[in-house]
Amino acid sequence: MLLNRRKVKIETERLTLRPPVHGDHRSWAALRSESQDYLTKWEPAWAADHLTRRSFTNRVYWAQRSIANSSAVPLFLFRREDDDLVGAITLDNIRRGPAQAGTIGYWTGERHARQGYMREAINAVVHHAFHRMDLSRIEAACLPENTPSRRLLESCGFKYEGVAQSYLQIDGRWRTHVLYASLRMDRRGRTDAG
Repeated sequence: MLLNRRKVKIETERLTLRPPVHGDHRSWAALRSESQDYLTKWEPAWAADHLTRRSFTNRVYWAQRSIANSSAVPLFLFRREDDDLVGAITLDNIRRGPAQAGTIGYWTGERHARQGYMREAINAVVHHAFHRMDLSRIEAACLPENTPSRRLLESCGFKYEGVAQSYLQIDGRWRTHVLYASLRMDRRGRTDAG
């Protein structure tokens, strides 16, 4: 794993995780477009220009700034065998000082779902956050009915911590989320979701 203020690259058994670059627009837009029905029920509403090159260019510049100022680590997931874009994961809302925490969010293209890629990516990003960035706590949230995402987080060692009412706007309306966290020095036993 490599980390400096400008470059982040994480290699796993099957994936390369790296920040988006301008040349990724076509594959990103194609994967997002073909997976739109699959993704939009779990995500904030897409802007009218969501898939445009201009919007993607803004995304790339945001990623560069976020990495440079250590506020977020946005990464695209590429399958190593053929360099096919699988999805993305972002360690965001990084808080230093006494908190030493961040929040992860992720998505996978529909054709790549349930193949273990995101589990591999989450485990790698959490390891990176704990051992390279010296964070102590990684948080995640998902809709209560998103059983695959909840199982994924639990399989990656995240523990259920509770419910946040009207946590995020998803597909155009405020939605309650269930909250999970992974701790670097976790001494908690298994916590079952209610």
